Amino acid sequence: MVKLHSWKKIGLFIYINFYLIFPELAISQNTKVDIKKNLENGLNNRNLEMIKNVFNEEQERLMIEKKFSTIIEEFPDAKWNIKKIGEGDSNEKIFEINVMGKSIINGETYVLKSKFKYIFSTINNKIHLGEIKNLLTTIRNDNNQIDISFNIPEKVLTGTKYHIDIILNEPLGDLMIAGGIKSHQDESYLKQEINIEPLGSGGIFKITRAPSKPGIQIWSGIIAHPKGLVSFTKSVDIVDKYN
Repeated sequence: MVKLHSWKKIGLFIYINFYLIFPELAISQNTKVDIKKNLENGLNNRNLEMIKNVFNEEQERLMIEKKFSTIIEEFPDAKWNIKKIGEGDSNEKIFEINVMGKSIINGETYVLKSKFKYIFSTINNKIHLGEIKNLLTTIRNDNNQIDISFNIPEKVLTGTKYHIDIILNEPLGDLMIAGGIKSHQDESYLKQEINIEPLGSGGIFKITRAPSKPGIQIWSGIIAHPKGLVSFTKSVDIVDKYN
């Protein structure tokens, strides 16, 4: 039987809130220096001052301090890897950021993996108007014993239908699995819970419709199987036209 009580003690915050944590941490750097090197050093060496000093407003610095402290508390060995992958339109800069970490909760090891693109411009050597794209965060305690594919598009047009497929790639036979998924916009999802229900052995399959206005839609969910738990958070860019 799958043990869900441990997951409840972690709470939805531990995996959903990374969508908010990582973008803010990723914008903490002076762009006239070596952004990649300094950002990685600040994050991996737990140098909060290096991270905060690039912000002009005290409110932003306090927010960064709170969120950075939270992730280090939840995943003490978290490591960031940053790669510059080019420039976008209007001289925008693009980073690919990977985060990995482990946390032991009630004797079980939970592994964090997060990957996303961060797109930003600069004003006065400070990051300006940064955006998260293509985020996928997972936290799992099953030692990757179940092969899962997250088939969720990175970008869809406003108002169009699209598929959400969380596929278990190996047959589980008669074994019982449970799970749930929910979409969110803005910060309202932090206050919502995900209902877990029995699933077919293949995973989660859903057809949904994109919002009518451009923005970011966030999908978060859980799959519980006999070998452990897998949570995920995936962002989808909602656009009114393809570039």
